[in-house]
Amino acid sequence: MQQQQVQGLAIIALFGGFAAVELLRRRFFSPHATREDNRLDLVMGLLLPLFIVPAIILLCNLLGQWLFPDAQNQLADWPIWLMIVALLLSDDLTQYWWHRLSHTSWMWPFHRAHHAAAYMGVRVVYRNNFFYYLFMPGLWASGIWLYLGFGWVYVSYAIVKMAVIIGAHSEARWDEKLYAIPALRPLMWLLERTISTPATHFAHHALSQKDGIGHYTGNYGNLLFFWDVLFGTAHITRQYPPAFGLPDDIRHGSEKWQVQVFYPLLKSSRAETVLSGTPVPPPEA
Repeated sequence: MQQQQVQGLAIIALFGGFAAVELLRRRFFSPHATREDNRLDLVMGLLLPLFIVPAIILLCNLLGQWLFPDAQNQLADWPIWLMIVALLLSDDLTQYWWHRLSHTSWMWPFHRAHHAAAYMGVRVVYRNNFFYYLFMPGLWASGIWLYLGFGWVYVSYAIVKMAVIIGAHSEARWDEKLYAIPALRPLMWLLERTISTPATHFAHHALSQKDGIGHYTGNYGNLLFFWDVLFGTAHITRQYPPAFGLPDDIRHGSEKWQVQVFYPLLKSSRAETVLSGTPVPPPEA
């Protein structure tokens, strides 16, 4: 079985497992989800894994064969630890900065869709603007590493990363019960400072950060929460925000799904919106 097939099946299994837990806990179908939300979640849930990522990998491969044909698989004999370090720095660290940059005014329109959901869950994981992913540096770096021979190491890395990211968005809240076990306190202290957890990532999606729980101006890490600790953007409370979403959506209603996905090719006519092309800053403290 080819590497991409193994990776795809593993990620589908991860999504399915967390979704099953959400269904059992009656948290998969949120009463806060609008028709536009449902369509946006579905479209980007298919576009990213079935079109954007394969297209980037294919293009990196074609460009590599054209410009650097002798370089294909030249790094296949690198030590595994070195490949992992390269992936963490070129993919996960750059994604931290890409995510952090997307909370500035000029990039906010391309990330707004991810925060517009007034709910959490596995369906939010891929929810973003089309161009947010198309130009994400880490995806292109991963395509280059694959061309150079990272193969199964990249597949393993991608599966672990997606397990953490899906778990951090899921209403399964896997960390909630673990916090209550006294014997696990040292482990959880270390874990929540190493990888993204539901508590830290839910805080990033909060409707407000005035209660001391929400923290949408930080907690940017995807696989490693350590980047937030390192760069001073971490906020750890072990609590979950009472509400999610964006204030302007509450006031004016959801944006059209196609505008959220394909801005700036499509623009909004709704009042008080960054998707009209008029500068509107992201939420601030």
